[in-house]
Amino acid sequence: MYAVIRVGTSQERVTEGQIVRVDRRTEAIGEVVSFAPTLIVDGETVLAGPALAGASVTATVVGEEKGPKIHGLTYKAKANQRKHWGHRQKYSTVEITSIATPA
Repeated sequence: MYAVIRVGTSQERVTEGQIVRVDRRTEAIGEVVSFAPTLIVDGETVLAGPALAGASVTATVVGEEKGPKIHGLTYKAKANQRKHWGHRQKYSTVEITSIATPA
């Protein structure tokens, strides 16, 4: 069984016991979080749309980490105008504990 969950602006395919890196969450390490699934596949059964009312995916926050550093440069030729910038995304690591289908 697996589920597709929406995390921020992206979607992740998850199974029970899987550790997933998601956009940074405000919950502390060890807290339980819940995600709303957009799709659940259990063998031959596929649940999507209104059939998912009452379904949930629960996870435990395991830790936090940083993504790779991204460097950028903008400049205008002959104007002596340069700007360096960088960004490093922060992520939360969660472990999927259960996928609950609607009753």
